[in-house]
Amino acid sequence: MIRRPSTYAKHTDQKLAALLQQGDEYAYTEIFERYKVLLYKHAYRLLGDEDEANDIISDLFLALWQKRESLNLQVSLSSYLYGSIRNRVFDLMTHQKVIVRYLDSIQEFIAQGHYETDERIRAKELAAIIEREIAALPPKMRQVFEFSRMGDLSYKEIGEMLDITEGTVKQQVHNAVKTLRLKIHSFMVLFSLL
Repeated sequence: MIRRPSTYAKHTDQKLAALLQQGDEYAYTEIFERYKVLLYKHAYRLLGDEDEANDIISDLFLALWQKRESLNLQVSLSSYLYGSIRNRVFDLMTHQKVIVRYLDSIQEFIAQGHYETDERIRAKELAAIIEREIAALPPKMRQVFEFSRMGDLSYKEIGEMLDITEGTVKQQVHNAVKTLRLKIHSFMVLFSLL
């Protein structure tokens, strides 16, 4: 990192963000020094893995520098950074769960060692339809629903991570289930006619 003048340590986050937008490397370095340890601890607490936490911090600060000119903070710099870490952690967790599910399905197929039956094909089609309908949910509702599907997070924990109330989380999950039930019901009616 670039050695910065000591005056930068006295700047507010708002001033540093404004200087960063102008391409000020000293401001970038001050932001990095001010937040790297706190953000690392936050990422490590969520992930429990030092390497992944370090990777997420590196990616965040690289993106911060690359997108500095278009940086439009609607919240404080610290809220922006913590939110960015949280989103990156969630993306990583979701990606890891998808990989695990994929590997599990491959292992199951190999273990069975036979061709899929008609029922299995229909079950896969239904699973694909469910996933497609989940992907079609409004972004915030989909995010809340996917976190609730993981099963190891309470509504309260999801609310804290997404900075929304527990009641909002419950309502979003309820709305998602209701929407999915309606869409999938019509498929099941059609499916039973085949």
